[in-house]
Amino acid sequence: MELGFCGPGLMGAPMIRHLLRAGHDVWVWNRTRAKAQALAADGARVVDAPSDLLAHAQAVFLCVSDTNAVEEVVFGPGGLLPDPDAGAGRLRWIVDHSSIAPAATRAFAARAAQCGVGWVDAPVSGGVPGAQAGTLAVMAGGSAEDIIALEPVIRAYAARVTHMGEVGAGQTTKLCNQAIVCATVAGIAEAVGLALAAGIDAARLPEALGGGWADSVLLRTFVPRMTESGHAPLGSLKTFQKDIDTVADAARETGAAMPVVGAVQQMLRLGAAMGLADADLAAFIDIVRPQAGMHRAKQ
Repeated sequence: MELGFCGPGLMGAPMIRHLLRAGHDVWVWNRTRAKAQALAADGARVVDAPSDLLAHAQAVFLCVSDTNAVEEVVFGPGGLLPDPDAGAGRLRWIVDHSSIAPAATRAFAARAAQCGVGWVDAPVSGGVPGAQAGTLAVMAGGSAEDIIALEPVIRAYAARVTHMGEVGAGQTTKLCNQAIVCATVAGIAEAVGLALAAGIDAARLPEALGGGWADSVLLRTFVPRMTESGHAPLGSLKTFQKDIDTVADAARETGAAMPVVGAVQQMLRLGAAMGLADADLAAFIDIVRPQAGMHRAKQ
């Protein structure tokens, strides 16, 4: 299949490489052209604007920062579908791997449908390591027919694709994921902070807790990042803040009680006020124990 991909960042770039290895032709756009151009050596073809993808791609995949970015790439000037009367070229589907609000997803899907384009919201879990290994978990919303058609393509970088319901259901599922992840990483940071304050070797927590109920991928991933320097970044704390703010909005809209999410939201706001917005995700430790200072963002 000929594919378009907008947003070859930390997550998008390895996903594109998996698509290329699977034999797909991939046309790539990014606001910072150098990030797209870096994939040319792998066989990707770089375009100047999202609208250029209409001449080539049957499906366009998005992996961009937020709701505004999705709207601009799809419906803005030079976007995929700036005018419902202008046609969509070869484009049949938009697959959005970004993490955005479910309500916005439903609105975007309705606008795309006016152009005859199907929309699948397909946020992912597994982080950069999962993208690199091709083992991402994809939670998808959209019509069964669209997901059946696209799943073989998505499987190039995903170990699992779960159809959760109509458009927007994938994004709601991702919010559930982020509520669990953010609360867990915050709890790990508090546990590491307690260990450090008590004078025990916090770095040995994964070993000590291994096999028990507290053991998890997150424990084994984040304790080393909170107790040692020199780890490659997994992403920025502001990404967690964006997602947890969206979770809180969804909780208000649905009437769901989420007091733990509220506490984590306040922690993330404090981290931003401390100058940690661009710090690695492990910077929760710097919020609960500022003297650690390992992940402090450059001022």
